[in-house]
Amino acid sequence: MSRRQLHPLLINERTGEPYLRLPSPLDNIIITPPRLSDAPALVGILNDPAVCKWLESPPYPYLPEHADWWLNNVKTSSNEIIMELEDAEKSDPDGPLRTVGGCPVFYLREVREDGTDTFIGSADFRRCCFQGEEPETRERLQKENAEKAVGDPSIVWCFGDYIASSHHGRGIMSAAVSTLLSSWGIPRMGVRRMRVETAVGNIGSVRVFQKNGFVLEKSVENVRVGSNYSAETYGTNVLWWQHKE
Repeated sequence: MSRRQLHPLLINERTGEPYLRLPSPLDNIIITPPRLSDAPALVGILNDPAVCKWLESPPYPYLPEHADWWLNNVKTSSNEIIMELEDAEKSDPDGPLRTVGGCPVFYLREVREDGTDTFIGSADFRRCCFQGEEPETRERLQKENAEKAVGDPSIVWCFGDYIASSHHGRGIMSAAVSTLLSSWGIPRMGVRRMRVETAVGNIGSVRVFQKNGFVLEKSVENVRVGSNYSAETYGTNVLWWQHKE
């Protein structure tokens, strides 16, 4: 069966998975759907203080049951997008590429010479939650953003991302954000506006987004309750990106 609706995703002949590959010299890094077998690596990464101190949502300690629950949820979300596109292919084989409300590939993997790979991180699109705004304003903006139809260019998107500390400082996340935006977000989701939040002090994360054209709008102090790893409270950096036609 043709898989034209998955364009520009590639298909791994060995696993059957769709994927994106980062450009050289990082072409040993691919972005795939999540796998249930990622649980042990996920537990290791999200218990690493160099990673989890900057993440607000994941529980700490991050246990195998947390990983199993999370992977089942995100794998379902990925599968739903793939099935939507495959159904579109069946119903209208020559139809235009469908605009969808998410990206089915968002788990980063380092590929070894023998073709096997290791899970090293995640970078996924989500509708913006407007962290750093006053509660009433945030609730209103979230509601308005959530109600917009798939493909609406006024949707404000965000990135959720992390990478194993063993791979910090290599430019991998900068390349992953660029690849996801240019290959899928812009052409297949209609992404035109993005707002991301990073913890004040997380200089590496700010640089990732600035390298991709995001502009720092403001830093808001004492609005981010610390991660579950630490009681320390951070401020929030807010950065914006606008697509240039």
